[in-house]
Amino acid sequence: MKVEIVTTLKRQATKILADLHESKEPVLITEHGQPSAYLVDVEDYEFMQNRMAILEGLARGEKAVQENHTYTHTEAKEKMGKWLK
Repeated sequence: MKVEIVTTLKRQATKILADLHESKEPVLITEHGQPSAYLVDVEDYEFMQNRMAILEGLARGEKAVQENHTYTHTEAKEKMGKWLK
């Protein structure tokens, strides 16, 4: 992973962005020697957000099964009836 200080980002933003788009490698931005932010390509960020939403949905489903908050097929069909027409 590439690491840049915030001053370099300020001075060379166009070049850093061009490199980012070409390599698709995230850039860690540091301030005063400490990690401050990640700079990532838009497509990669959106992909990660979509993947996170799917994983969160799976986690909610697993939790519902563990807590026995499930429906039979008939119950689910009745509850979803207004959307399934």
